[in-house]
Amino acid sequence: MTPVLERYADLLLKWNERINLTAASTRDDAMQHIEDCVALVAHIPAAARSLVDVGSGGGLPAVVIAAMRPDVTVTAVEPTQKKHAFLRTAARELGLANLQPRAARVDEIEDAAFDVATSRATFALEEWLRLGLRLVRTGGRVLGMEGRDAIALPPGAERHPYQLGDKTRAIIVLDRST
Repeated sequence: MTPVLERYADLLLKWNERINLTAASTRDDAMQHIEDCVALVAHIPAAARSLVDVGSGGGLPAVVIAAMRPDVTVTAVEPTQKKHAFLRTAARELGLANLQPRAARVDEIEDAAFDVATSRATFALEEWLRLGLRLVRTGGRVLGMEGRDAIALPPGAERHPYQLGDKTRAIIVLDRST
């Protein structure tokens, strides 16, 4: 784990004592959430320069991606003011100039504006894949995170399983062709 992500875990737990950012209550819990988000990074195309994370909450996965891919501008969309304040603090304290918190709802985000769209635990996965396609330009990519229950994938989507401790998870990748 990188030093920035270690500091992020500490910041997340500190703020989580005052406002509900995540279910993580211990450092091990926080690190498991972070490790889960690290799995997304391998699916962000090398040429990607813009990414939107919808429902960023405590920065999972927005902060993780911004820390691991400084070449990508990460727009962290979060309508709840307290969580948005946390995202602004994380960007400043962790030195993540590429993390741009935005206090907005998904319907206020411009269509086809990003190379990649992500969301974690904000929408049902099927709904997210449909919604995410609206946010990425032609050739863009929507990334979803599948838990223990596999969904029926829409045409063109691919499932990429990975291990998180003793659990099997999957990244769902859907590229926008038109």
